[in-house]
Amino acid sequence: SHEERAASPRMNADMDAVEAENQVELEEKTRLINQVLELQHTLEDLSARVDAVKEENLKLKSENQVLGQYIENLMSASSVFQTTDTKSKRK
Repeated sequence: SHEERAASPRMNADMDAVEAENQVELEEKTRLINQVLELQHTLEDLSARVDAVKEENLKLKSENQVLGQYIENLMSASSVFQTTDTKSKRK
């Protein structure tokens, strides 16, 4: 095999060129795969954040309902807000 290489330096150069091309292709593929993996992780992170925000939103909504109910109860218990009742009592 050593003699063949010596006999044909041109073929040798061609093989080197092909090898170099394969190397470039491999590096490109590796780069793309890494990019895809990075994007997948980013997507996972975003999904997790969206879920967390949704959960927080639901919690706040239910807290808001509780507060609304509490305020309604306070208002109905307080005579200050019962203007219609006091007016009818004055007559």
